[in-house]
Amino acid sequence: MFCHPGSSGISFSEGPASDCVDAVQHTPPALAGPALSAFSEKYSCFLLDYQNPLIFKTGQMEGGECGFPSEPSEPSQRGSVSSAGLRAQDVLVYLVGDSAVHLCVEGVGCVTVQELSRSVREALHIPESAQDAFAFWLCSPLLELQLKPKHQPYKLCRQWQDLLYRFTEATEEDISQDEPCLQYRRNVFYPKAKELQIEDEGVLRLLYEEAKANILEGRYPCDPEHWLSLGVLACALEIGVGLDAQAATAAIRKKKLSSFLPAHVTGGGGLLSALRGKSGRQAGLEQNLLEEYLRLGSPDGSAQGPTHYLRQYLSTCHSLPYYGCAFFSGEIDKPVQGLLQRGGRKAVNVGISLEGVYVIDVKEKHVLLGLHFAELSWDHSYPEGEGDQHILWLEFDGEEAGTPVNKLLKIYSKRAELMSGLIEFCVELGTVADGEASGTDGEVALSQEASGPAGASGRARGGRRGKLRRQSSVVCSRVHTLNTISYVDDGKEIKRLKPKRAASFFSRQAPPPNYSAVQVGENLEQG
Repeated sequence: MFCHPGSSGISFSEGPASDCVDAVQHTPPALAGPALSAFSEKYSCFLLDYQNPLIFKTGQMEGGECGFPSEPSEPSQRGSVSSAGLRAQDVLVYLVGDSAVHLCVEGVGCVTVQELSRSVREALHIPESAQDAFAFWLCSPLLELQLKPKHQPYKLCRQWQDLLYRFTEATEEDISQDEPCLQYRRNVFYPKAKELQIEDEGVLRLLYEEAKANILEGRYPCDPEHWLSLGVLACALEIGVGLDAQAATAAIRKKKLSSFLPAHVTGGGGLLSALRGKSGRQAGLEQNLLEEYLRLGSPDGSAQGPTHYLRQYLSTCHSLPYYGCAFFSGEIDKPVQGLLQRGGRKAVNVGISLEGVYVIDVKEKHVLLGLHFAELSWDHSYPEGEGDQHILWLEFDGEEAGTPVNKLLKIYSKRAELMSGLIEFCVELGTVADGEASGTDGEVALSQEASGPAGASGRARGGRRGKLRRQSSVVCSRVHTLNTISYVDDGKEIKRLKPKRAASFFSRQAPPPNYSAVQVGENLEQG
């Protein structure tokens, strides 16, 4: 049964029962008071803790034990944590970028995230007002997990191989060589509105470094006008402002374009890139970056401080709907192009934030589907037989030949359980936040949000959402490129719609359909 945020209750997929977790630990600072207490009391006993797939009971971590089933043929070798429980040891907490915080920690085997957080905040001089902006993550090339305050990083590191076997498709060799690092970075549950209120330059710098890394790596797809303006702001922060054309050109070349612009824009190097005229393209990008850099400055000609450019960079990133998302890797089915061509699958990143879900094409660096929580239903299915996979199902409204339909998108991923749990938790956080703002228990606020402005149709179970218009921005959905299951509900039974052919298979004269790009309607967020 699909989970739907607009319904009066939440339906849960059948699967492993979730143990009790402390939902308050995840709650952003926007939630407090009676609404927070009500939320914790009502939901803390069955929320799936996506951040740590091991659902710990009180005291379950003692002695380094966990109730995690071991999948490999030979169980992973875990060392004893008792030897690390007493002596002082050096701990490196990495920041996004090339820097790290060096701590000397006693009893590292039993130290909690909350205790480490105090030490890191003191070392980085993070003010108390911004302490919830960051969280601890265990990260490696194969998996990224945000931790709760009561988790013990050392013990989780000892279980890292088990996590990889359960939530990744990596080979045994890759898993055996993978090692996580402890990273201090943005908290997924920290609202963007709170971030805009931060004034401390050091905190803004940490947020900027993470946002810039996601821009450069292509995790945050953006249009040319966005990545160029962000590149210019990065120039101002990295090389300073007020340089003349010659000095700025030398500084940009020393840093390299890849320090300011996304890798897929500048090119990855190699013989093929050279044959495609990479040098000429980079010269053009360098010239555009230089021209925009020389225009920097306030209208009165006075120089702006770093805080101004940090805020401007983050503000531009906030216009991207997937800013601050937790990302999960997965695959979707490719549309079948013809009888003789196999569809195959396409690699995607699934971004989930407090606002919605975004499916991003890893290769093309653009959004395939973006939905607010009020615009979707979801479910997670477990493998039923050999060869089956975990699937995250997303249901949303669409249209086939003028007929309103429901569309289903299948996302294949061993992280589907984590994604479903995170969606569920974010929906509940949004319900509580709306209830606190309106002075209700959250249900009325959610139904009002779904109904939208006067005259707009809502996404209650029987309603319909706004339609998608086509346009060229990379941040907008491309539903026409998705291989979805379409069906209609006539009140008696659900019928599958068969796609109509544009022309006979034997008629080669008919040109292929021309698609303009997808533009988001009233209920779908634009960047």
